[in-house]
Amino acid sequence: MGLFNNRQQQDGKEIVPVWFMRQAGRYHSHYQNIKKKSNFMEMCKDPKLAQEVTHGPLDEFNFDAAILFSDLLFPLEHLGMGLTYAPGPKLGFTLEQTEDLKKLSPLAPAEEFYAFQGDACALLRESMPEYKTLLGFVGSPWTLYTYACQGSHAGNLTPSKNGFYDGRFAGFCELLLPNLLTEMRVQAQNGADAICLFDTAVGELTKDDFCEFVLPKIKEVTEKFKSEFPDKKIVYYSKLTHIDYLEMIDDKNIDVLGIDWRVNIEDALNALSDRYYIQGNLDPSHLHLPWELLEKKWMALWEKVERTGKANRWICGLGHGVLQHTPEENVKNSVALIHERFRY
Repeated sequence: MGLFNNRQQQDGKEIVPVWFMRQAGRYHSHYQNIKKKSNFMEMCKDPKLAQEVTHGPLDEFNFDAAILFSDLLFPLEHLGMGLTYAPGPKLGFTLEQTEDLKKLSPLAPAEEFYAFQGDACALLRESMPEYKTLLGFVGSPWTLYTYACQGSHAGNLTPSKNGFYDGRFAGFCELLLPNLLTEMRVQAQNGADAICLFDTAVGELTKDDFCEFVLPKIKEVTEKFKSEFPDKKIVYYSKLTHIDYLEMIDDKNIDVLGIDWRVNIEDALNALSDRYYIQGNLDPSHLHLPWELLEKKWMALWEKVERTGKANRWICGLGHGVLQHTPEENVKNSVALIHERFRY
């Protein structure tokens, strides 16, 4: 897997690999052209369409990994919450009180429900070059729970946080985790080299609540997955978390920590790279700059990585996903620059 222990070499040097969250998305004309003939749900659930969307940035921009085109909220649909997109996600109901947990009921066995993701992974693994990494992905328990409670992860998340103390979070996770693990299993069995756990809402938590309530659920998921798939990698990305949160994770089953732009890359590599690969952390907004300025941003980031002497433990990327209206040329030029200049 080129992101990890068999990176590409050029002139006797290793090349830092790169992939971006949401590299297949609304900024890309390839995506927009497919979307003219289908909607978002169809693009996710038709394995051939998902394969086609996923391939777009891999083929055009030469990323070192493809990430399965799907959505992290499908577990909520699976639990009977009535997921639709108009164009953003809408649920049929939310978990406003503990009694609402009784409304949750899987629509089908998880192996059947997530078969569309497995089929897409199988198609991708067959059509991708062997040296490219296929990344599956799922939502992390806390982030899925915030959507289940509030329909989004915006704001201070007070209703969701209160669920730590009234039983909603524990009850939701009891139902979610076995099915979430099956979603991960379906992707892994069908060719995903690694599974990403995305936790975009977790930075709203205090460190104490993160450690007491959320980390045990993450560790339960990672431990059970690794016991079944010891050779697959796990990527855990958290948004808005400070480095002391990352240091508290201390999970031997996580292989990669994705970090956003608020974490100093030197601090992350110096403190954490003995335990994890570090992935990230350019501000996605910088991709909207004129190329001359963006190039300086990339090179400044690389200089910081070089100073640590730990470039072999870094996977280049953004601190979050590619934003809508990002110039495609900046994405193309960024990947080319990284492959040409980020060598050690």
